[in-house]
Amino acid sequence: MRGAAGLISVIVSTYNWPQALRLVLDSLAHQSDRSFEVVVADDGSASDTADLIKGLVADFPVPLRHVWQEDLGFRAAAARNRAVVASRGEYLLFLDGDCLARPDFIGVHRALAEPGWFVAGNRILLGEGLSKELLAGQEKMACWGRADFLKARLQGGINRIAPLLRLPGGRWRRLRSCRWQGAMTCNLAVWRADFYRVNGFDEDFVGWGHEDAEFVCRLINAGIYRKEGRFAVPVLHLWHAERDRSGETENLSRLQEHLRAGLTWVDGGVQRYRGEDLAAKSGQSPTKDVEGHASPF
Repeated sequence: MRGAAGLISVIVSTYNWPQALRLVLDSLAHQSDRSFEVVVADDGSASDTADLIKGLVADFPVPLRHVWQEDLGFRAAAARNRAVVASRGEYLLFLDGDCLARPDFIGVHRALAEPGWFVAGNRILLGEGLSKELLAGQEKMACWGRADFLKARLQGGINRIAPLLRLPGGRWRRLRSCRWQGAMTCNLAVWRADFYRVNGFDEDFVGWGHEDAEFVCRLINAGIYRKEGRFAVPVLHLWHAERDRSGETENLSRLQEHLRAGLTWVDGGVQRYRGEDLAAKSGQSPTKDVEGHASPF
């Protein structure tokens, strides 16, 4: 049984890459399902990202908000938590600021939404050359058909074509219900109530890596299981140089510790922002909406 998702909040994480963010937002502006909003979870970008969003908000087809936090290093967990509290939807859809959505992205995720389950989608990696063409405005993927993707695969522009295949729903989408590996916030959907139930992302994960896996593990431990979004709702991931992974070892150690403990809750999560004065009390920097007003939610 599927549950009607109502308003979907798309949480788009970003950091100092407005050219990629523009493509991502453009892909969201061309969705066939318009019952959603977009909240950009900004991990401390410079002013050109805010300028981009301000220039788009008036004509954007759905509500668009910008939630910014001070740049104190890689703090994607905190940025996403803040954006969730600023959002309004009952269903949350996490998307990275370098991942393009196909026109039916929202609609397919809505069809997959089901109480008691989160949905883990997958991705297609775009090559360096094709990514640069897209960023330069020399190529458009919004209207690509199967022949275009096949051509790109043969030319090395994408790493695989299988995720574009569509398979009907059914029991097979629930067969890996307790598998946390491979579930990533570049394409992940979860009910808002379930997000709060496990206290969102653990903000003690600082630096690149594993905060999304740890979040998914707590969902599963809490009885919220994985539903496959493969062969239904892939995203297109722009090429970029590898991120700084100097903090990965510590994050991996924390993930393994939480796996052994079977946690369903962490103290350093979204709960700290749920209250109009919590940001000020905790010493966190206030966020900014698209009009530039400081707001602690």
